Amino acid sequence: MARRSLLKASDADREHVAERLRRATGEGRLVAEELEERLGLALTARTYGELDAVVADLPTERTKRRSATPLWVKGTFALAIVMAVLAVAALVTLVLIGLAGAWVAWAVIAWLFFGRRGMRVGRVGCSRVRPIDARSAGAGARAPHGRPASL
Repeated sequence: MARRSLLKASDADREHVAERLRRATGEGRLVAEELEERLGLALTARTYGELDAVVADLPTERTKRRSATPLWVKGTFALAIVMAVLAVAALVTLVLIGLAGAWVAWAVIAWLFFGRRGMRVGRVGCSRVRPIDARSAGAGARAPHGRPASL
């Protein structure tokens, strides 16, 4: 296989080197006269070896390791996760409070139904009104409104 320096360069390769030279000038690595000279060499270069010689004294290109998603998208996603966690926590709290409230309501209903009824059960045998039987209907018997019966 042939060495890279002997391979023919394409127009895209020459344009890539020209752009690299322009960036180096923008960074202050080359002056305008050097740029013109090197652009002439880069655009007339026939092999990769000639192109590499034009940019040999320049630092290699740094590939920018920029993520594909913008920072605001990441922040929004993080905020959405926090909001979802808070919503789930609020829902769990609401359900627990609802269940506790339901148990308290059932306890109150049970107390009202069974507690008061239980108090009434103890008084079943006691009655304020006494039945009037034939023996007591005699002389000392009273009329229904508390007055003595008339003879």
